[in-house]
Amino acid sequence: MKIKRNDVVVAISGSQKGAGRTGKVLKVDLEKNTALVEGFKLIKRHMKRSQENPQGKVVERESPIQLSNLMLYCSQCKRGVKSVRRLEGDQIRRKCKRCGNVLDA
Repeated sequence: MKIKRNDVVVAISGSQKGAGRTGKVLKVDLEKNTALVEGFKLIKRHMKRSQENPQGKVVERESPIQLSNLMLYCSQCKRGVKSVRRLEGDQIRRKCKRCGNVLDA
């Protein structure tokens, strides 16, 4: 999988595409081929009354987005890029295909 947890991604299609927003991947679900991205595809959920919330409340949280709509973000190129895997010493690192910047944190 090219996108992992804690990667910075940009949306390349769908409703989240506009303004070149970037976000950090919180969770990846390989079975459903989706990811939760911080600040992308926010939905509102109405919480029932409880002892913690005697009035109830509306909570805004992230909804899953398809992995095919996301692309890795290169901080050097300032855009979404394709990645390539290269062997450096004994580790495999992901690099930006355009500039060669290491994308792994």
